[in-house]
Amino acid sequence: MKNVRPATFLDLQAITDIYNQAILNTTATFDTEIKSLEDRETWFTNRDENFPILVIEFNNSIVGYAALNKWSERKAYDITAEISIYISEGFRGQGLGKILLNTITLAARNSKLNSLLARITEGNEQSIYMHQNVGFITVGVMKKVGEKFGRKLDVTMMQLMLK
Repeated sequence: MKNVRPATFLDLQAITDIYNQAILNTTATFDTEIKSLEDRETWFTNRDENFPILVIEFNNSIVGYAALNKWSERKAYDITAEISIYISEGFRGQGLGKILLNTITLAARNSKLNSLLARITEGNEQSIYMHQNVGFITVGVMKKVGEKFGRKLDVTMMQLMLK
C-alpha cells in the first residue's frame, strides 16, 4: 500500500539515505558529496508552510520524498519554489514519483507560492515528461552547466505558474 504524508523529523534518516543514493549513483542532483544527518536536519528545519517535505511509504517503508525548496535566499523570491523528487533505488519506474509530484504540486497550489521551478539534468527525459503532464513548461536549457561522472551536462529549466 502507498501512502503520501508530510515528513517528520523521524523520517530524516530515510530521506538522507535516499538522497545520498542519488548523489552517489545519479545525475538527478549535482551534489557530489554525501550529506550527513546533521546537514539534513538543518535543511528540514529551515523552511515554512510554503516549503513542505512529503514522503511516500510503500509497505510501511519510506521509499521516496518530494520537497519544495527556496529558489533563492533573496526575499523577493519567496513566492517561488524549486521542486525536488527522489525515489529510492529499486522503487523507480513504479509511478511513485508521479504520485509525489501530483501531491506536492497540489500543496503548492494551496500555498502562497506563485511559481514552481524544476531543474532537470540531461538524460532524464522521463522526469521532463512527468513534469509536462502536470503543466510545467520548458523555459530554457542551460548548456553544460554541471559536471558529474566525468560528463558535462545540460539542465532543462521548467516552470509551472500556480496562480
